[in-house]
Amino acid sequence: MAHTLSATGWSSSSPTLRLDSDAVNEARIELAACFQLAAQYGLEEGICNHFSALVPGHDNLFFVNPYGYAFSEITASRLLICDFDGHVVAGEGKPEATAFFIHARLHRLKPRVKAAFHTHMPNATALCLLEGPPLLWLGQTALKFYGRTAVDEHYNGLALDDSEGDRIAAATGDADIVFLKNHGVMVMGGSIAEAWDDLYYLERAAQVQLKAMSSNQALKAVPHEVAQRTYEQMRAADKESARAHLQSGIRELRRRGIVFDQ
Repeated sequence: MAHTLSATGWSSSSPTLRLDSDAVNEARIELAACFQLAAQYGLEEGICNHFSALVPGHDNLFFVNPYGYAFSEITASRLLICDFDGHVVAGEGKPEATAFFIHARLHRLKPRVKAAFHTHMPNATALCLLEGPPLLWLGQTALKFYGRTAVDEHYNGLALDDSEGDRIAAATGDADIVFLKNHGVMVMGGSIAEAWDDLYYLERAAQVQLKAMSSNQALKAVPHEVAQRTYEQMRAADKESARAHLQSGIRELRRRGIVFDQ
């Protein structure tokens, strides 16, 4: 299911860049922790999914996982740094082709997107296989995403050129969550912590919705006014909550002896 670009599709370069600052190293560790946490929660799919984040201080460079490794194998030092033109600036290996064409285009076209997490996590992806709106406003967890979702209806096979990434970016608009019909989800955030927080709670909201739908009972939607107010209440503290959530996950990884920060 995975594809890499041909040997001539990527090149390595060694420009004089400061890629070992405290901010860069902290971002490496946080992103690596997200891979490990996603593996713990079953949010990965083999070696095929990918997370990216802009490199602090370098808005034309992004971290991404190298092709051929499961999320549980990703550590801070294993992450690649790439530019938007296909050069691997730092790291061993190369990204999977779809990782580059989706993430490079998103980061280039949507500068507000500091982190972009693409998965085929089972419950959220199941909603992508249904006709109509994927996420329904039925429960409190789902309301975290009220007014923040978009849908890309036009599945067109693997993202093996710029046009696919451009289409996904266009479908994104101002949303933070894009349901890619017949495919999976893209979760975008203003920080690594925010992307992780949304990824986790999106899957939980999807799981609860599917359980409710499987009951074959009538579904009780939350009225717009209540949904909007609840969304605003949640968003007021989302950045702080996301930071605390990720830090909690990092402590748990360390408690369990899972290596990710080397």
